[in-house]
Amino acid sequence: MKTLDLITVAEPNSPMSEAFRTLRTNIQYSSIDNKIKTVLITSSGPGEGKTTTSSNLAVVMAQGGNKTILIDCDQRKPNVHRMFKLSNESGLSNMLVKENEMKIGIKQTEIPNLHILTAGTRPPNPAELLNSDKMRNFVKQLKEEYDFIILDTPPIVMVTDAQIVAQYTDGCLLVISSGEAERDAVIKAKGLLDKVNAKILGVVLNKVDSTKKGYYHYQYEYGDNGKDKVRTKEK
Repeated sequence: MKTLDLITVAEPNSPMSEAFRTLRTNIQYSSIDNKIKTVLITSSGPGEGKTTTSSNLAVVMAQGGNKTILIDCDQRKPNVHRMFKLSNESGLSNMLVKENEMKIGIKQTEIPNLHILTAGTRPPNPAELLNSDKMRNFVKQLKEEYDFIILDTPPIVMVTDAQIVAQYTDGCLLVISSGEAERDAVIKAKGLLDKVNAKILGVVLNKVDSTKKGYYHYQYEYGDNGKDKVRTKEK
């Protein structure tokens, strides 16, 4: 197996890996009546760790026995292929513009149960591509084959892509970088998700300085229709 720079692969017994498994459990139990199968992950701005979060969450979902696919919907600055050391020569965009090739770009990883669909060639119209019926039908088709689908999208404050994808997913996670994200940007990000009636599953607080609070510190906000609570886990 290629050496991946993902904490859940390199150090599966670490506190950070345990934090991602806690996140996995929170998502799985966030809705009793309607099972969460498709989750969009975005951030308020660039560099907050949304792709790192998406990739590690995909790994622990697969490790938990769920047939999982991670789709890179960030057509502007894709990074999923770098995380898994895959080629991005062909991916989501290439599949959407070609007929009868809707699954040819899906890559099986050496992690059992985990598949990856990279972004592919950058199109001139990313938002239109993601808002197409073909994309919606593709995600619907994947729901029949996979237990869990993760869609990594661009920062929501910068472009409309995440708002578009949010409309046909079961829930959203907003990644916020501790000490870096601007308060106004985070508030705006939540507001943009609310505008499209996206179900916000919670907030992942990333880049927390664990040296300040014992062994590790992991914070996850969760709630219903924006009425978030805060859950903190420390050791």
